[in-house]
Amino acid sequence: MLLTLLQFFASKFLVLALHLEAGSFPRPLSPQEEIRTFADLRAGDPSAREKLIRHNLRLVAHIAKKYYALPSEQDDLISIGTIGLMKAVDTFDSTRRARFSTYASRCIENAILSPAHFQMEKRTHSFCKAAQMRQNGFSGLRKAVTFFYFRGCHVRVMV
Repeated sequence: MLLTLLQFFASKFLVLALHLEAGSFPRPLSPQEEIRTFADLRAGDPSAREKLIRHNLRLVAHIAKKYYALPSEQDDLISIGTIGLMKAVDTFDSTRRARFSTYASRCIENAILSPAHFQMEKRTHSFCKAAQMRQNGFSGLRKAVTFFYFRGCHVRVMV
């Protein structure tokens, strides 16, 4: 049991670590480079937009790893997160003294969690566990259980 749990977590984080170590994502821009690149973008340089997107793909991968349950879903979530990153580049106001990564992370999460892409099925079931509770001395106690099905994972929350 413990071995399978460790294998699951190892496989989940190994894929992202291999991407990061292989250099498939460029390093983030320094604050000075970021300011210059946004100035170039405002001046109409189309390569500045591409540079901002390319150098923030690591942020997309970091955020996407929180939301995928299977390694096969990683590419889909990175694609969806990249769409959020593109929207962040287009709508960011660099005069507000905020770092772009702070703004972009919200846009990326919103894209991943938007109803169009996030198919979360919530089912609430109330049931009486009277037989089990009677054995423990709690007769007639009811519990509501909320089941979340998210990308193949089953999470049960007792209320």
